[in-house]
Amino acid sequence: MKWDKYTVKTVTSAEDVLSAVFAELGVEGVQIEDKIPLSEEEKQKMYIDILPELPEDDGVAYVSFFLEAGKDHKELLHNIKEEMESLREFMDIGEGTIEETTTEDIDWMNNWKEFFKPFVVDDIYIKPSWEEAGEEAKGKMLIEIDPGTAFGTGKHETTRLCIRQLKKYVSEGCKVLDIGCGSGILSIVAARLGAADILGLDVDPEAVKVSWENIEINHISREQCQFAAGNIIEEESLQQLAGENADVVTANILADIIIPLAPVAAARLTNGGIFISSGILYTKEEAVTEAIKRAGMKLAEVTRDGDWVSITARKQG
Repeated sequence: MKWDKYTVKTVTSAEDVLSAVFAELGVEGVQIEDKIPLSEEEKQKMYIDILPELPEDDGVAYVSFFLEAGKDHKELLHNIKEEMESLREFMDIGEGTIEETTTEDIDWMNNWKEFFKPFVVDDIYIKPSWEEAGEEAKGKMLIEIDPGTAFGTGKHETTRLCIRQLKKYVSEGCKVLDIGCGSGILSIVAARLGAADILGLDVDPEAVKVSWENIEINHISREQCQFAAGNIIEEESLQQLAGENADVVTANILADIIIPLAPVAAARLTNGGIFISSGILYTKEEAVTEAIKRAGMKLAEVTRDGDWVSITARKQG
């Protein structure tokens, strides 16, 4: 199906007002493009491996909406232009020009699947749930993942680093806390390695939903592996849920979150317990290391993959 795309060139201060005006006129949804820097809160809620480097904000914004191609939209476009001219009387809307293009219908929810292919981390074969296992899966531990809209196929360097550390430190019957579980991949790996009690946490409820679905795909019981949504740094109820007797705590997040997380993670560990952190760019290694030491943990190992670092530490008895 084809769509007529209409893009209004405006200014960032007007994008919300224009969006509201378009909605009142019958436009169902808009797409906004600008260069406004991300706030700290927005950064913490992004489930990607590295934050994008945006160009300098120039105050320009583009508000786009889509109308079914082949239909007469003259009246709607006339009304939109009239409303925009009325807005000019009391606020700056920038150029206010409208560019028209035609675009094909895109299945945004599923298009990303073509980029997620099976891959191997040592003797672990990880594949999307919709593909068959290849020959290279023979003799390897098989894990299936459907990330949905949550972060975490496992293919990124940071996740590989965590998986390799879990292989070293997870033992039969141990208790694991997976902070920032994303798609649940590290929780699933821990379960397959023999952990008996696993709790995965994520601030995004959608990630928790996807994690529950992925343990079912991998035939892991809800008694062995559980998930909950929330921020363990701030929520005492989650700290109580996690307890203080984990043998391994893993956090594949971002350095700026791991730093305040370190004392919370340390409090969840038994004496001698292991904290595995990843998602750390090499430029932040020193800052994370210092935070881990201040939390009463001793460095056990630092591993690297490209520009990424994983820091493993042991809680002091």
